[in-house]
Amino acid sequence: MIRNLLVAGCLLFATSPALAACTIDIDGNDAMQFDTKSIEVPKSCETFTINLSHSGKLGRSVMGHNWVLARTRDVRNIANDGMAAGLEHNYLKPDDDRVIAHTSVIGGGEKTSVTFAVSQLDADGDYTFFCSFPGHWSVMRGTLKLVQTAE
Repeated sequence: MIRNLLVAGCLLFATSPALAACTIDIDGNDAMQFDTKSIEVPKSCETFTINLSHSGKLGRSVMGHNWVLARTRDVRNIANDGMAAGLEHNYLKPDDDRVIAHTSVIGGGEKTSVTFAVSQLDADGDYTFFCSFPGHWSVMRGTLKLVQTAE
């Protein structure tokens, strides 16, 4: 009986990291910074979830943040088009097919998340995540890559 419990406990701990590897928590703040600069998405994940929090105090119309994923070559144009779309569209052109995934814009103390299909990513793709709030995209950004396993 004790042996069975030990085996079950070991299996529980052995599978927990695999589940956690398909989700990441990211924080943005009033200093226009994400707390991570790179994300590795395991190919073994069917979906991947970004949990975004804003640890600052300022509201979404003053210092809002979102999380947007796109091919690196498209980031500047997505951000420029997003300024015209305005806050009501999360500073993203509606139905922009260059955007792979995105959250809504949040203000200080708020949280949001997005889940996307990993099948949308190419193994050799060059991906950037960024905040599309005007003026933020050039500093609030990082890289995302598809990896064989989480490293």
